[in-house]
Amino acid sequence: MVRKIATDKAPAAIGPYSQGIVANGFLFASGQIPIDPATGEIRGENIEEQAELVMKNIGEILKEAGITYEDVVKTTCFLADMADFAAFNAVYEKYFTGKPARSCVAVKQLPKNVLCEVEVTGLV
Repeated sequence: MVRKIATDKAPAAIGPYSQGIVANGFLFASGQIPIDPATGEIRGENIEEQAELVMKNIGEILKEAGITYEDVVKTTCFLADMADFAAFNAVYEKYFTGKPARSCVAVKQLPKNVLCEVEVTGLV
């Protein structure tokens, strides 16, 4: 059985995808960028501000799925600039205290020219 996750407390999907899918005991959450769910606008001038909003958006999707950051088993993090790695980690580690498995890569460009995007997989 597949259950779609949808909450107005995180940014709405802006394409043909869901905020998240629960299947076979796992949550697969789509990548989150620093979009303010209330306005639909990008928020944050630097990596710290953008990463904070990304983490909060992830938290709302986790909450809708009935889990917490502690239930996340894998994250994939995309940075626009690897020079932001340390500053991104400083925000990331406040939320993912359970230290899930992780990949973190720099990419050429992210949607809407944001500085970071994070997707998660968690146990439901």
